[in-house]
Amino acid sequence: MPVMNMIQAINSALDVMLERDDDVVVFGEDVGYFGGVFRATAGLQQKYGRMRVFDTPIAEGGIVATAIGMGAYGLRPVTEIQFADYIYPAFDQLVSEAARLRYRSGGEFWAPLTVRAPCGGGIYGGPTHSQSPESLFTHVCGLKTVIPSTPYDAKGLLIAAIEDDDPVIFFEPKRLYNGPFDGHHDRPVTPWSKHAASEVPDGHYAIPLGKAAVVRPGSEVTVLAYGTMVHVALAAVHESGVDAEVIDLRTLMPLDIDGIAASVARTGRCVIVHEATRTSGFGAELMAVVQERCFWNLQAPIERVTGWDVPYPHALEWDYFPGPDRVAAALKRAMETS
Repeated sequence: MPVMNMIQAINSALDVMLERDDDVVVFGEDVGYFGGVFRATAGLQQKYGRMRVFDTPIAEGGIVATAIGMGAYGLRPVTEIQFADYIYPAFDQLVSEAARLRYRSGGEFWAPLTVRAPCGGGIYGGPTHSQSPESLFTHVCGLKTVIPSTPYDAKGLLIAAIEDDDPVIFFEPKRLYNGPFDGHHDRPVTPWSKHAASEVPDGHYAIPLGKAAVVRPGSEVTVLAYGTMVHVALAAVHESGVDAEVIDLRTLMPLDIDGIAASVARTGRCVIVHEATRTSGFGAELMAVVQERCFWNLQAPIERVTGWDVPYPHALEWDYFPGPDRVAAALKRAMETS
């Protein structure tokens, strides 16, 4: 079985679906001849032709609007927004059209489109190339939101997203694109991040949307994370010495509420980690879920480790990025409180 990084796994998923289903089309800015700014679509236009893998103008609203129309008439479009920071011009199309189409038409039409978007920091992209806007989309009924943390999951979740009959926003953490990472920008790879490059089957497989994964069993505290922060959390657990259970949410909407509640009810403590800004971030929703479902089991206040409520800085990126030291401190606080 080949070992792939996330870029290769995403490319493999698109290749599998283009070959498997003639209704799948891939388009976006520079995804065709150039193969994408991160090379996620490299070689696909050459293999499947310019009618199925093609470039678009720099017009995110037009890209998504076109995909909605295609989906309503039977195709399964996969669009790429070059950076998640550029998705905002398409927000109205996603919220007012894609998310509402099935409901407004009484089930006569639907929008089986997938919107891929590289997200997050770790590459010195600054405030306009490092954002994590996932919480904006989880608020919209009718949209599904997915963020993988490993190549294996990236391929299986992307295939599931393309096969889904609802619109899916598929965020891809740029920091994980090219291989292993232990949560620090200046440290060598450690065993706790080995899943950032992993064995990925060549063929078709799908990971169900809405099912979290326990990536590290533990008994003392539950850590809820997704995307890059899964690897940060694993590194923090090792550094802290706390026997934490690390849960990779994988999909934020639909959310695996039962899986979260079962873990927190057993450990009695919870630390939530995400890279996006703190206020109204998805961690606030996770805190509400845990409080509602597990109040009588909690032995300590819920801890939250996030990005700061400021634009993503360029020069000070690694002061903004929630690193293992901050997560480890939260784990220790959770254990000291009873």
